[in-house]
Amino acid sequence: MTDTLENADAVGTRPPKRRYAPLAANENREDYSLRFAAHSFRRWSPFVVATTALGGIAYLADFAIGASIVLSYGFTSGVLAILAAAVVIFGTGVPIASACARYGVDMDLLTRGAGFGYFGSTLTSLVYASFTVIFFSLEGSIMGQAFELALGIPLPVGYLLSTLLVLPFALYGMGAVAKMQTWTQPLWIAGLILPFVVVAIREPGKFAEFASFGGTEGAGSSFSAIGFGFGMGVALSLIGQIGEQADYLRFMPEKTDGNKRAWWAAVLAAGPGWVVLGALKQIGGALLAFLALGVVGKTHALEPIAPYLEAVKPALGPVALTFAALFVVVSQIKINTTNAYSGSLSFANFFSRVLHRHPGRVWYVLVNCGIALALMEFGAFAFLNKILGFYSNVAIAWIGAVCADLVIAKPLGLSPRYIEFKRAYLHKINPVGFGSMVIASAVSIAAYFGAFGRFLAAFSPLLAMVVAVALVPTLAVLTKSKYYLARPNTLAGPDSGVEDLRATYECAVCSDAYELPDIADCPKHGGAICSLCCTLDSTCHDQCQKPGSAPVLLPTPTVHRAT
Repeated sequence: MTDTLENADAVGTRPPKRRYAPLAANENREDYSLRFAAHSFRRWSPFVVATTALGGIAYLADFAIGASIVLSYGFTSGVLAILAAAVVIFGTGVPIASACARYGVDMDLLTRGAGFGYFGSTLTSLVYASFTVIFFSLEGSIMGQAFELALGIPLPVGYLLSTLLVLPFALYGMGAVAKMQTWTQPLWIAGLILPFVVVAIREPGKFAEFASFGGTEGAGSSFSAIGFGFGMGVALSLIGQIGEQADYLRFMPEKTDGNKRAWWAAVLAAGPGWVVLGALKQIGGALLAFLALGVVGKTHALEPIAPYLEAVKPALGPVALTFAALFVVVSQIKINTTNAYSGSLSFANFFSRVLHRHPGRVWYVLVNCGIALALMEFGAFAFLNKILGFYSNVAIAWIGAVCADLVIAKPLGLSPRYIEFKRAYLHKINPVGFGSMVIASAVSIAAYFGAFGRFLAAFSPLLAMVVAVALVPTLAVLTKSKYYLARPNTLAGPDSGVEDLRATYECAVCSDAYELPDIADCPKHGGAICSLCCTLDSTCHDQCQKPGSAPVLLPTPTVHRAT
C-alpha cells in the first residue's frame, strides 16, 4: 500500500498521520525524489558529483545522431549544425545548472518556481519524462544491436536484456549510481578514444576526405542553410539533457569561500559542459560512419556498433568484436541508468500531483523502462531524425522559458529572486512560463510542418526559443508578476530573516524532520508540513491560500549545529 492517513490519538504520543510505504520512506532509494535535496544528504564532493553526472553522457546515441545529420546534410552543413546547437545548449545550460546546484532542486522543482506554477509544470514533467523514455529506447536499441552482432541474440530479446541490465543500478539511488559511474569511467574513456587514435595513426588522410563529404542524400559538400537548420533541429533535441545533469547537480555541496572554485568547475563541467564532449562525439560518430559506409552500408553505418567495430578491427584483430561489444554495453548501462533514474523522478513528480499518491520512486523506474522497451520493440530507432526533430520544438520552448525567467525576469525583479517549489506558496498555473512554452511550442510545431515555409520549417526549434524567451518578460509585465507566488514564504523566503536554512521542523503529518526549504506552514494541520505531505494532501483544497486564512505561528526550529 502507498502512503496512508491515520487519525491521531487524543492521549499520549501522537502517531504520524501519514506513514509512507517502505520504498517511499527509504531515502537511500528515494534520493529526495520529490523534495529539496537536504544539505545533510549532500555528502559528496564536487568532484564526485561531477563525475557521476558526466558518467550519464556516455550514450552512443550521439554517434548515431551525428552520423544521421552528416550523412543527410553533408559535412559542412552537418558539422556547423552540430556546433551551433552545442552553443545554444551550453548557453541555456549555465543558468539552469547553477540554479539546481545552488537550491538543491531537480528540473521539475526548478520549473515550478521559474514561471510555470504548481500544476503548470506537470506538462514539463511529461515532456522531460518523454525525453528519458525516447533516449532510453534509442540507447537500448544500440545495446540490442551490439548483442545481435556479437552474440547472435535476436533484436527483440536483446532489447529486453538491455532493459533488465540497468534495473539494479536505477532502482537504487545516488550512492549506487555514483559508484557504478566512477568504476566504469576509465574503461569507457579508453574505449571512446581508441577508434580515433587508430584512424589517426593508420589513415590520417581520411580526415581530409571526411571534410569534403557531401552526404548520402545528394546534399553536396557546400553549405546549405536548409540542411543546417534541419540538422541543428535534430541536435537541439538533446537540450533536455540538462535535466538529467541537474538531477545529479542538486546533490552538490553548499558553495562556500573554500570550495567555490571547485564548485563552479564541477557545475560548469557537469552541467552545460556535457555538450562539449557531446558535440565531439556527434562529429566523431559521423566520421566513423563515413569510414564504414562502403563496408557496412548506410543502414548499419547509423548503428554505432558497426562503424566502431570497423575502426578498431585493425588494432585489436580477433578481440575487436568482443571489445566493441563490451564498450557499447558499458556505455549504454551508464546512460540508461541515468535515463531510468531521471525518468523515475519526472514520472513520480507528475503522478504525485495528479493522484495525490506516492508509492515510491522505484515503481516509476519500471514505468519508464516498460514504455521505453515498447518503443524499442516497435522500431523507434529507424525514425531517429523524425522523432528528435519534432521533439526538439517542445523541449527547447520549455528550456527557453525557464532560462528567460532565470536570466531576465529574476534580475529585473519580475520574478521572485529565489526558487519556490512548494504547493503551499504557488498558484496552480503561472501564465508567464506555462503560457510562453505552450505558445512557443504551438508556433514552432506549425512551422515544423511547413505552415510558414521551408526556411522556418528548418529553423523551427530556434523559432521556439526566440518566442519563449521574448514572451516570458512580456507576460510577466502584463500579469504584473502576480501569479508567481500565491502568498509569501515567511519561513524560508529571502525576506524571512532566517540565517540557517539547515534548521529543521518536524512535519505535523509524517512526523519526520526536514530542513527549512522543504517546510511550509499549514493551517489545516496547525503546524509545519513537509513539501511531499503538502503535495499528497487531497482534502485541504489549498486552504492556506484562501483570503482570511489564519496565520500559523510555528515554534522555533531545531537549529543545525556545524560539526
